Amino acid sequence: MQQPDVLQAKRVLVGQLALTFLLATASLPFGTLVALSVLIGAVVCLLASSFFAFWVFRRYQVQEPGMLLVRFYGAEVIKLSLIFVLFAVAFTMVEGLNLPALLTSYFAVQVLPAIVASSWGTRKTSER
Repeated sequence: MQQPDVLQAKRVLVGQLALTFLLATASLPFGTLVALSVLIGAVVCLLASSFFAFWVFRRYQVQEPGMLLVRFYGAEVIKLSLIFVLFAVAFTMVEGLNLPALLTSYFAVQVLPAIVASSWGTRKTSER
């Protein structure tokens, strides 16, 4: 049986993947460079988040909270480094990237699925 934290991480990653496809498709009418910028921003976020989740929750055991904390901080440092490197590669390889589209898609893919996933399965029942 999987731990609730692992299931939550999977929900966020699935939401990020779905939002990546949605944003990339929705940005196509604005031109290929905008769509490429949106896709790069979203994929950078998705790759970094996937790495983070894999690193933190591999062989996850609730009985070892100290080890989980160490992996969490290590994964966060590597995630930030990965984001920096991927953005640097994108800016050096693709001429004329649309910075607002790139950063907006990165931010949307980072934040929106986490907000939505946190409310999945937590329905309030009204008191009568």
